[in-house]
Amino acid sequence: MKTELVTNLKRQATKILADLHASKEPVLITEHGKPSAYLVDVEDFEFTQRRLAILEQISRGERAALEGRALTNEQAKAKLSKWLK
Repeated sequence: MKTELVTNLKRQATKILADLHASKEPVLITEHGKPSAYLVDVEDFEFTQRRLAILEQISRGERAALEGRALTNEQAKAKLSKWLK
């Protein structure tokens, strides 16, 4: 992963962004020698957000099943039969 100082980002934002888009590799921005932020490509960020949303839904489903709040396939079909016709 590439690391850049926040001052370099201020001075060379266009170049840093061009490199980011070309490499698709996140850039760690440091401030006073400490990690401050990550720059990531928009497509990669959106992909990660979609993946996190899917994982959250899977987690909710697992929790519902463990708590007994899940239906069998037959129960779900019976409950939704008016929409499945």
